[in-house]
Amino acid sequence: MAIIQEKKLTFKIPEGKKKERIDTFLANSIEHASRAKVQKLLKNGLVKVNGKIVKANYKISPGEIIDVTVPIPPRPDKIEPEDIPLNIVYEDDYLMVINKPAGMVVHPSAGNYTGTLVHALLHYTQKLSKVNEEVRAGIIHRLDKETTGLLVVAKDEWVHLKLAEQFSSHTIKREYWAVCWGLFDKPEGEVTGNIARSKKDRKKFAVSETEGKHAHTFYKVLEEFEFTSLIKLRLKTGRTHQIRVHLSSINHPVFGDPTYGGRRISYGTNIPKIKERVNKLLEIMPRQALHAKTLGFIHPVTKKEVLLDSELPEDFTLLLNNLRLSVNRE
Repeated sequence: MAIIQEKKLTFKIPEGKKKERIDTFLANSIEHASRAKVQKLLKNGLVKVNGKIVKANYKISPGEIIDVTVPIPPRPDKIEPEDIPLNIVYEDDYLMVINKPAGMVVHPSAGNYTGTLVHALLHYTQKLSKVNEEVRAGIIHRLDKETTGLLVVAKDEWVHLKLAEQFSSHTIKREYWAVCWGLFDKPEGEVTGNIARSKKDRKKFAVSETEGKHAHTFYKVLEEFEFTSLIKLRLKTGRTHQIRVHLSSINHPVFGDPTYGGRRISYGTNIPKIKERVNKLLEIMPRQALHAKTLGFIHPVTKKEVLLDSELPEDFTLLLNNLRLSVNRE
């Protein structure tokens, strides 16, 4: 496939930045980039540090300048099915529920024309709802690229519309688990506030008093650690980045979230042992620690409730085990 354009990116490593592998740093800094994609850029000599080509295991240092050339392939005329494994937790003749892994984009969009959930679905089955164009075949709702968890897919148009009605009327049961920074004053509570495009960065969202759409999030603390909390969240509305934006707005960003402050150490910055421990935890969780754990809805055909729960992904479980270990040592 011919390259029709490329994007140039430059990063200056700030003072005080801990040394880390360049592939990890870039995967967290470049939008829509996975570690595998970054490693391919490095392998092809498209990443330079202070003007010199480096390898994936190179460790960045404060003051260094990183230049990245990102090739942008043309948008394909047709979506080609791809043999990508799917974790299917429920399936019948009318719908499917997928447990989406981290790093998978739900449907093709700018910069992500291959490797999406839709590509995998088109390879798995010919039976997908055509309510939307092919790039969103069967897709009723989305999860962020680095958010894991349960997502329902429609196999025909009528089922798609009936499930969409449940999402619109907020009767779908959705519960997320997240590890976030800080300890809460109350064991449970709620966050409200319109969510709109950020005026500082159009790729991000922010809470706004005058613009955007109303958003409402409920949370309950499940477990507390030294400087983080494991919480369960329930959405009354479903806005883009809602949980991540709302938690960041109350100074409890999702741990590991590179977009909304979750990778900024907000506790123990002057205590070397704590800072070292937090950096190790951030290495375990290179993304936001957010998982769509439970999904429930009324089946449009059988009229019975479908209520599904999913296991936490490996990185999330490893993070929790390490947080618990730190608490037990004290």
